[in-house]
Amino acid sequence: MNSIRKQKANKLLIILRGLLVIIGGFIAAYGLETVLIPNNVSDGGVTGLSIVSSELFGLPLGALIAIINIPFIWLGYKQIGKTFALFSIIGIISLAVGTVLFHHTSAIIEGDTLLVTVVGGIILGFGMGLALRNGGALDGIDMLAVLLSRKLPFGTSDFILFLNVFVFIIVSTVFGLQGAILSAIAYFIASKVIHIVEEGLSGSKTFKVITTQPELLVETIRDRLGRSATYNEVYGGFSHEKFKEITCVINRLEETKLKEILNEIDPKSFVTVYDVAEVRGGNFRKNNIH
Repeated sequence: MNSIRKQKANKLLIILRGLLVIIGGFIAAYGLETVLIPNNVSDGGVTGLSIVSSELFGLPLGALIAIINIPFIWLGYKQIGKTFALFSIIGIISLAVGTVLFHHTSAIIEGDTLLVTVVGGIILGFGMGLALRNGGALDGIDMLAVLLSRKLPFGTSDFILFLNVFVFIIVSTVFGLQGAILSAIAYFIASKVIHIVEEGLSGSKTFKVITTQPELLVETIRDRLGRSATYNEVYGGFSHEKFKEITCVINRLEETKLKEILNEIDPKSFVTVYDVAEVRGGNFRKNNIH
């Protein structure tokens, strides 16, 4: 019975993820057709190339998005996996269909270049981020960047930047230099929104602390923050002394309070802080401190 329930739950989860990828595609299409494209602002990546091709040759944008992304979907299938490729197909089709449905919708913003880039970037980034968070991609250029980074001595982000510079040069031939600059700004804003949607606004941080008062510090963190912590035995590379390193995961809202505790108990403690994209399992849930 438990295995049957798990299978049903997994199927429902897959269906829900697929629906969210579809919604993300339609949101991105709405941002393109009602904000960016009417104001001669493009996107980066394959979508940007599709917009330029549509303007130059008068072909339907939706069809171009679907066709140009085909080889990149294949790359996603080979490099990342079948499920990712399937959700990406769903997302790209949704984006393509959405551009057709919203093509004759009136622009919600016109003329104000700053507002166009900000609002357009936010809507586009939210749609793309929603799709990525649920396992699909709306643009294939990232897949190409992953493949190139494995073959050549450069990082994925370097290739994404390089490929998009090439795209915006092409955009400038259709929308002019100003249009290309605005497109780059909108793309930058969209990338930041994608990051927020994928990881959340609050996020988490990991503190690693080497202190002379490990027991007192852990007890204080538990009493004042309601958070637990773990110990690791570490050795100084110069002194060869043995220390207890404390690891504690908190949310961003608790960061200032934890720093106050560290400064109070051991101002000379050695502290490193890491951003955490996701926390799952264990005993991360905050204990009651009231």
